[in-house]
Amino acid sequence: MTNDSHAFSKEATQRSAKAGGITLAYYEATPDVQPSTVGGGLPLVMLHGGGPGASAWSNFGSALPHFAAHFRTLLVDQPGFGASDKPEVVGNYYRHAADHVVALLDELGIDKVHLLGNSLGGGTAMRLALAYPERVGRLVLMGPGGLSLNLFHADPTEGVQRLMDFGADPTRESLRAFISTMVVDQSLVTDELVEERFADATAPGAQEAMRSMGMSFWNPETAEDGMLWREAHRLRKHTLLTWGREDRVNPLDGAMVALKLIPKAQLHVFPNCGHWAQIEAAAEFAEITTAFLSRHVERPPRDSKG
Repeated sequence: MTNDSHAFSKEATQRSAKAGGITLAYYEATPDVQPSTVGGGLPLVMLHGGGPGASAWSNFGSALPHFAAHFRTLLVDQPGFGASDKPEVVGNYYRHAADHVVALLDELGIDKVHLLGNSLGGGTAMRLALAYPERVGRLVLMGPGGLSLNLFHADPTEGVQRLMDFGADPTRESLRAFISTMVVDQSLVTDELVEERFADATAPGAQEAMRSMGMSFWNPETAEDGMLWREAHRLRKHTLLTWGREDRVNPLDGAMVALKLIPKAQLHVFPNCGHWAQIEAAAEFAEITTAFLSRHVERPPRDSKG
């Protein structure tokens, strides 16, 4: 992949493929040197958050050139978001999405990947690693949903409350109020960003998909499956927890239980940063996460004969 900006454009990198009965959209770019041996040579799958108008490109498009210089990188629109299909959620959303992401990897002939997930995508990544451990190398979880357990902050948090406010009154003003909780630097909340996210959030099927996703965390029959903190002790992957110190969606105290329970967890906190570390602390985020993933060594399978 060259450094030409067009090579990393949304149009040039967008793909789609079948994934367990639905179609998922994704954006793919690869290093110039083939095959890359960084991080054990595993591809990197990046999973976006779950706010109104969220998509793989809106969360990670600006980060793609950096990561694609080191890894075969796939930014995936999770089910119900972006250009992916928007089926009704079956069961809890994290398991629903994880199963479809694995089906996408099967379709693409990819056996094993590193996972980087933001917020809702962090919950999907965590569930995928628990349900399909053989498919995962290392995990980077950014203020992850499901794993974040607020010890001191009230629930819902300010960011989650404003997300629900948008669901009840989907206007540009309520969307701007939600986006404002994502970052410390309010200059990042531009009219252009609000318009782009509003168009995606009100596209056909988008609001129905958001409601279906949200209900999977409120319905007593499916909500418990999303309480990933209760299963954190089972995760055996090297895991980098990243948090913005001023995160108003999943506040920093939510990291403590995961840090305590995940045997191979470490925590990096970005100062003067909210929920979007990949945007608000872009350079440091790229440096820290790339170094962490690069330390992975892919060992050959054991000889069954000993």
